[in-house]
Amino acid sequence: MIICVAVVGHQNNPLFIQSFTEADDALKLHHIVHCSLDVVDERVNNPKKSGSMINETFLGLLYPFENYKVYGYLTNTKVKFILVTTDLDVRDADVRNFFRRFHAAYVDAVSNPFHVPGKKITSKTFVERVSTIVKSFGLSSAG
Repeated sequence: MIICVAVVGHQNNPLFIQSFTEADDALKLHHIVHCSLDVVDERVNNPKKSGSMINETFLGLLYPFENYKVYGYLTNTKVKFILVTTDLDVRDADVRNFFRRFHAAYVDAVSNPFHVPGKKITSKTFVERVSTIVKSFGLSSAG
């Protein structure tokens, strides 16, 4: 089950964070997302150590944290997507598919002429699309 998704700008500024749990966990999830940025930077700056290709956008499992797994994705513009899930048996193919759909929703949101680049994403349409993607991902990973 996905409990949090985040979009972080190229200067590590949060552009969008949405949690899908109780409000009590919101601060903890923000902390997890913030900590994952160090792992993303390490993988991007030291590609030989992490074994990932420089051209690869899917960063894979960043790290497990208590009962969560944190996955990362890096766009060509250095915007980072973070996914926090409680499903410990999730397949990389499912996560890649999620990020592909999430990236498409992000591109549509920032392509809006009223969106100011580098500012928080406040589009209601984007929030609805993200919720739909998260719900469909939850169903596909359970089966």
